[in-house]
Amino acid sequence: MKLTSTLVCRHQGADVFCFTLSNEKGMHVTLSNYGGIIQSIQVPDKTGNLIDVVLGFDTIQEYWLAEYVQKKAYVGSVIGRYANRIANGKFAVDGKSYQVSTNAGKHQLHGGNSGFDKKVWEVLSSSNREVVLQYLSKNGEEGFPGNVLVQIRFKLAETNELSIAMTAQTDQATPINLTHHGYFNLEGSGHIGAQVLQIASNHILKQDADFVPSGELKAVEGTAHDFTKPKAIAADWDASVGYDQTFILDAVHQKAAATVYAPQSGICMKLFTNQPTVHFYSATFLTDMKGKNGVQYGPCSGFCLEDQIHPDSVNHAHFPNTILPPGETYTHETRYVFSVRA
Repeated sequence: MKLTSTLVCRHQGADVFCFTLSNEKGMHVTLSNYGGIIQSIQVPDKTGNLIDVVLGFDTIQEYWLAEYVQKKAYVGSVIGRYANRIANGKFAVDGKSYQVSTNAGKHQLHGGNSGFDKKVWEVLSSSNREVVLQYLSKNGEEGFPGNVLVQIRFKLAETNELSIAMTAQTDQATPINLTHHGYFNLEGSGHIGAQVLQIASNHILKQDADFVPSGELKAVEGTAHDFTKPKAIAADWDASVGYDQTFILDAVHQKAAATVYAPQSGICMKLFTNQPTVHFYSATFLTDMKGKNGVQYGPCSGFCLEDQIHPDSVNHAHFPNTILPPGETYTHETRYVFSVRA
């Protein structure tokens, strides 16, 4: 199969493309070098019909419209320099204090006002199965120190596996914590409550009203956050709150971090990662917006499984380190494996 590549427009003085990766089993992934956005993932359901299992928009231009950006939804985009929150937008590196931009009250969320999700990435290479993008985040961007060179590789396998591999290098010690912020719905559309989720985690991070971790862990046993065994997403939740928590993974690389199954479509998705946590967000606070093919998105139209290092880790010495020094390479590996059940 040939790669489908379309020059969409110019933005920020650079060319914006859309690429469609395809395999022999009929799976298609459409993505862009604007924000590393995955616009569409089409996989066969149990009847062989293609289902688009991620939320998104019909055109790339819709992702930079002011009315969408103000919603801070980050639909389908790469997140950096720092995923999730940095408390008060402050941290110290090698004894020097830094103040980064704040865009979630007094905190920074997902890299600040103009994070990696709003950048046009350089296209290093592309083929029918793989696209490699690169972005140079310059010293002082959003208040972060150091020039950071980031690469992201999207690869579609014949086994209906989509992998996302991210690397980063810097010339000055700086915090790095990346993720990809796809909203999934394995039924294609509608409410996600009946979809069945399992997360390989016995603990979540305690967090305050601003979703900033306190530094403590909380056992999930006996709580609504217990997804150690498969259960419907809506089985135990408070519907007005849903889920927006960081789950500490029990094992990295050894087994799926999370598994989701949609009974109606029969589609199953397994997430594998080399990161220590998955932040599960049920999109409870997703405000109404018109998505692809005129579908209206709203609360619980999709779910996010954001694999990353602990939020605000840069301010908690006992959390995993997120400071990348010069001469070392940050690596982030994510794999989404799709299959069907009868």
